Amino acid sequence: MEFRDYYQTLGVDRNATADEIRKAFRKLARKFHPDVSKAPDADERMKEVNEAYAVLGDAEKRAAYDQLGQGYASGQDFAPPPGWDDGFEWSGRQFHARDAGEFSDFFAELFGRMGHGGPGRPERHQFDGRGEDHVARVQLDLEDAYRGANRQISLRSPRIDAEGRVHLDTRTLDVRIPKGVREGQIIRLAGQGHPGYGSGGAGDLLLEVHFRPHPRFRADGRDVQMSLPVAPWEAALGAVVDVDAPDGRLRVRIPAGAQSGRQLRVRGHGLPAATPGDLLLDLKVVLPPADDDKARALYQRMAEELDFDPRRSVGHD
Repeated sequence: MEFRDYYQTLGVDRNATADEIRKAFRKLARKFHPDVSKAPDADERMKEVNEAYAVLGDAEKRAAYDQLGQGYASGQDFAPPPGWDDGFEWSGRQFHARDAGEFSDFFAELFGRMGHGGPGRPERHQFDGRGEDHVARVQLDLEDAYRGANRQISLRSPRIDAEGRVHLDTRTLDVRIPKGVREGQIIRLAGQGHPGYGSGGAGDLLLEVHFRPHPRFRADGRDVQMSLPVAPWEAALGAVVDVDAPDGRLRVRIPAGAQSGRQLRVRGHGLPAATPGDLLLDLKVVLPPADDDKARALYQRMAEELDFDPRRSVGHD
């Protein structure tokens, strides 16, 4: 994916005020509007201008874009790092990308999940009304879903100063993580969103949950998957082994004749719920090293006495 320099598109400096960005957009909109311009690429240029203003004309998106795009030039290969938007607060309730034909893949990749907001947001008039909800993506440990937890979460909220420049304010909240939370779930914190208008109440803060990468476990819905190393004799003869699962140590039976890649299902030991998920164990047969005379002798004895060819089922040309 290619990086898009929205400041270059609008012809403004990176330190431009909100008013300067707005004036540049209006000037280009008059120049490239398809109803006015005779240029053959007017429609495409107008889409580019609209996209640039949808980001730079919105304080939240501009702050995220500025932080993410430092050091990149227009057209340069670009891929956003995982979790780049953790902790940013976005206004609105909508989590879906805009219509695919309206903006580029670059925009959709960065801002598709966020509320639309931006220049198209209705003006705020003096009336009593509830404040906007804010959305923030947070990363938790998988273990939090098994036991629940109290966590301090830092959130970044863009703010425009009197000169129209964007700043990032940080606030810290104490959040109760409920037992059984799952990937993509929304935790609602009442009254922690944007202040209301007049006597209207504040909006809510919606925390979109994602699990940090874990060295051993991976959540799939309510199921949790992990790799289970087993010795060759455990796989061949069967065995009962100890497994350190996210909810504690378990005793699991390995069936005789098990092969690498086989999956065992331990019911009820996935993420907690009224109907809990399962623990999925992917067996991986691990060979002991032949690093001493005794081990080499055992391997040599197996080679001589066992009628076994691992490639027999594959066949030969």
